[in-house]
Amino acid sequence: MEYIFTLKYRLNSHDGDDEALVDRLFEAGCDDALPGIGHSGRLALEFAREAESGAAALESAIADVRKALDDAQLVEVLPDYAGLTDIAEHVGMSRQNLRKIATKRGATFPAAIHEGNPSLWHLSDALSWLADHGYAVDAATLEISAAARELNTAIQARRLSKERSRELDALMA
Repeated sequence: MEYIFTLKYRLNSHDGDDEALVDRLFEAGCDDALPGIGHSGRLALEFAREAESGAAALESAIADVRKALDDAQLVEVLPDYAGLTDIAEHVGMSRQNLRKIATKRGATFPAAIHEGNPSLWHLSDALSWLADHGYAVDAATLEISAAARELNTAIQARRLSKERSRELDALMA
């Protein structure tokens, strides 16, 4: 199955030679990625990778990037965080229709991870709920968004000190 996802990196020691960077990525196996170097010291790679699972696609892509850029720091994996418009596009409906479904009295639509303007959900939570309620959801998108969520959670957890992590675990127990 083909999985489409984006890996965002912070480059710790990029010398500014973007062409050489892209060549190293291509030679390391990232020939299925479209690189974007919009901000100095940042790199985004949009992959269309075939693999047995979403997790396998992500893991192989991350390993290939590491071969080319061993000091790059993975910052974020997409698709994960999504607003109603993004979610609606994935199931082929309007934002307004999805909002009605999500806010219907008694609806069990997943809680937003950020309520505001815009509110954000984990895409995998929203797509799982929609699939469970009879809406057509692309299996590859659901799978890759769930794998992206796991990686983003791990990235955030690594940023916490061990002591603070224990404090938070105790608080939430």
